[in-house]
Amino acid sequence: MVSASKKIAIVGGSGALGAGLAKRWAKKGHNIIIGSRDEQKAAQVLLAAAYSQKAAEAASRLNKEAGVENISGLENKRASEEAEIIVLTVPFSNHMSTLSLIAPALEGKILVDVTVPLVPPKVRTVHIPEGGSCAKAAQEFLGKGVRVVSAFQSVAATHLDDLGHDIDCDVLVCGNDPEARETVVQLALDAGMKAWHAGVIANSIVAEAMTSSLIFINNRYKIDGAGLRITGQPGTVS
Repeated sequence: MVSASKKIAIVGGSGALGAGLAKRWAKKGHNIIIGSRDEQKAAQVLLAAAYSQKAAEAASRLNKEAGVENISGLENKRASEEAEIIVLTVPFSNHMSTLSLIAPALEGKILVDVTVPLVPPKVRTVHIPEGGSCAKAAQEFLGKGVRVVSAFQSVAATHLDDLGHDIDCDVLVCGNDPEARETVVQLALDAGMKAWHAGVIANSIVAEAMTSSLIFINNRYKIDGAGLRITGQPGTVS
């Protein structure tokens, strides 16, 4: 079942992971806004216009690839203001700076944090960030007025970006608000993935840390996108 149409901003949506989510959700009828970054402070108006143009160009490309017309592009802050759900898909190095930029637009909304604390060049070694996990740090930074949900870290970005590829792994969804988690579980289903409620936001450390191990497994065994699978069937234990 497809969830009710949502307006979703994907901050960092020009990368493979964000682009893949954008295309999959757009094909299911959600309205997608691709965000583009504005890192500098000087000449802010001109820079915002330039980044909005880059976002628009990315949106046009994704519309063509997905065969849809419901993907648009704006600068990150404006994209976050326009959307009801914001998905953060930026590199770890840009995590807190991007949160600082878009924070005023997040109050009362759901933020889906997909950030993985990878520290090049040792991306196959688990790095535990200050605060315990990226998503937990985001929740503490943003406060209770924003419902942060962690998801999609263990899905291969290239698989998501290829609409012809079935996603053969499960998604762990963590967050302090059960209703917000359920919204993201349904969005995962819309994107062709099976998702599981995996507890409070502190539990997001599991999926974030597992990503480095999956990268190691991919390299060691020459696997194209190793993933996680939850065994067992719901409701089989009384």
